[in-house]
Amino acid sequence: MAMSSAGAMGMAKRRKTVKKPKKAGAKRVTPRRRLPAARAKSLTRERAMEAALAGIAHDIRTPLTGIVALADLLSASDLGERERGWASAIKSGADHLAQIATLLVDAVRADAIGLVLRDEPFSPRQLAEAVAQALAARAGSKSIAVQTSVGALPDFVSGDALRLRAALENLADNAVKFTRAGSVRFDAASTRAARGRVRLTFTFTDTGIGLSPADVRPLFKPFAQANEDVAQRYGGAGLGLVFVRRIARAMGGDLTVTSKPGKGSVFTLTVLTSPAAAASEQDAALAARRALTILCAEDNPYGRVVMNAILTALGHRAVFVESGQAAVTAVARGGFDAVLMDVALPDIDGLEATRRIRALPGLPSRITIIGISGHDDAGHAAAARGAGMTDYLPKPISPRQLSLALARVPQTGD
Repeated sequence: MAMSSAGAMGMAKRRKTVKKPKKAGAKRVTPRRRLPAARAKSLTRERAMEAALAGIAHDIRTPLTGIVALADLLSASDLGERERGWASAIKSGADHLAQIATLLVDAVRADAIGLVLRDEPFSPRQLAEAVAQALAARAGSKSIAVQTSVGALPDFVSGDALRLRAALENLADNAVKFTRAGSVRFDAASTRAARGRVRLTFTFTDTGIGLSPADVRPLFKPFAQANEDVAQRYGGAGLGLVFVRRIARAMGGDLTVTSKPGKGSVFTLTVLTSPAAAASEQDAALAARRALTILCAEDNPYGRVVMNAILTALGHRAVFVESGQAAVTAVARGGFDAVLMDVALPDIDGLEATRRIRALPGLPSRITIIGISGHDDAGHAAAARGAGMTDYLPKPISPRQLSLALARVPQTGD
């Protein structure tokens, strides 16, 4: 049978539109379906990196606890003014290292879940004075003049002092790093903000190399320096200012810079905080301190030596065990006023050990348990309290922090 050319073309078109039947169980994968899978894979990588960095941070903070504690004890001993200054400088350096460890974890966590801030009372004046002291120590090694002006600041505010200090320490480092001669000035002040809040303003002014407007723009991009010459001469990963601005904005403020080549730079960091009550209750608790018998669950030999030195200096008696299960057994026997529980322990961790202690019959289940950990974020603190811990102290731990926590231990029978 003959077929016209038009009919053949029509048949060809109809054949092209015929769809093959799908096989049973077969799914058509579209780009829409692949995107969530790719995002899930990315999140898995980010969480793995965060966990690895958190582990590194924990390992760093464990010896730093010893450095901070021993420096505090040295400062409180019969030292000359010069030696006491050295001890203070050691403590400040250790604190700074701990804050760098915190920023390492924040760098990943903020991209994955957003930056989680603390909300705790702190003294902005003490914070500013500590930063000024650290700035003077850094500048002294380069014979750079330092000027400091700490204005009227409230006694106490509530916010994330740890990350705020880390941000300020970074700016102090940069001010000295990029100033070969001349001076660096640090100013701290406060003003009232909306809704009863307090705006803290910190300014670093240096007579360093200065930057052009074109050089300022890349400063807040990850892994970027002002220009290639700056990167080669001064080094650095180009991450610090990214995190400083991220912290400032997370706390309701910002980081700004004005600069002129050859004249220097001015970095201004602002944050919003809330008013907080004075620490009279804490000081009264310190004054009413009494001797306690404390069970310490710590598997690190160095950590045990340091903790024993701190507790002895505070007037307490320490008994040590090396595992979570040993802590549970010791508490069940009785004779302790409180437990210092390292969260990272062999066999069962500190959280599980706490749960088992809380499940004990009678009085031992009500003992005060203070968790100690190299993880300093709100999520780990919440997990510790969820497991039954009374308090939670991130490393490095100062004798004052520990003393305040132990001062809240109730009298036997309370």
